[in-house]
Amino acid sequence: MKKTLAALLLLGMPALALAKVPVVASFSIIADMTREIGGDRVDVVSLVGPDQDAHVFQPSPADIKKVSAAKVLVTNGLGLEGWMTRLDKAANFRGATVVASKGIKTRQAPEEEHADEDHGHDHGDVDPHAWHDPARVQTYIKNISAGLIQADPAGKAEYQRRAADYAARVKAVDDWAKQQFAAVPAAKRKMLTSHDAFGYLGERYQLKVLAIQGVSTESEASAKGVAQLTRQVRKEGVTAIFMENMSDARLLKQLSAEAKVRIGGKLYADALSGPSGPAASYLQLMRYNVDTIMKSFR
Repeated sequence: MKKTLAALLLLGMPALALAKVPVVASFSIIADMTREIGGDRVDVVSLVGPDQDAHVFQPSPADIKKVSAAKVLVTNGLGLEGWMTRLDKAANFRGATVVASKGIKTRQAPEEEHADEDHGHDHGDVDPHAWHDPARVQTYIKNISAGLIQADPAGKAEYQRRAADYAARVKAVDDWAKQQFAAVPAAKRKMLTSHDAFGYLGERYQLKVLAIQGVSTESEASAKGVAQLTRQVRKEGVTAIFMENMSDARLLKQLSAEAKVRIGGKLYADALSGPSGPAASYLQLMRYNVDTIMKSFR
């Protein structure tokens, strides 16, 4: 048997033992984390790609086939992927489902944080954007690693090694971000974004985050809500207004003009950038977002 395997490898032919575990991740940020932990043992496909919005995603027949063929399905949870139950059922998925956020302390999203107090959202009172807090991402790493080990016990040592390495790099980014924001007086740590995706970031680093929309991009800001937010921006002296890579910027530009506050750049909220962009991985996303926010505070 050993000779046969050696002969196959010498001829450049794949051996059955080297087959990768087929994994489907719900969106680009979760897919990147899974690739970091899984390494060469996994083949990860992301349903919602870079610069795409997981809130409004509509699965296609091709997506049903991807999920049906997967051994592991990795989701964020917390109501982000409202379409996942229908997709799972349509695909007749028989593999293991990993909810990356399982066990984290969730952040509540009170209505007064939204620009439109009369408009609800799909996530109830729970904010699903927990990946913007690197400390909570440590739980994501543990959950994804455990799910991969369950599906592929032979790779346990490799998954554990890669998870520990990735956890250390995420902690390093967290430590760096804390140092960056600590240099800014707390009274000046105020920002406004397209939708309420950065609450966990604000909680972690003591930033006050205002948003035109609620925690879902499906919510709509009313004219009354934008007017109220404009007054609040002026009153509190907010100097940092940011667009997002997967949101319509028209209302943000309107508010910027009315409040006479410049737009400080684009942040990556619910999706990575493409491979050639500045946020092609989760760690790059964190560094880019923190750098961009810090420039507006200077």
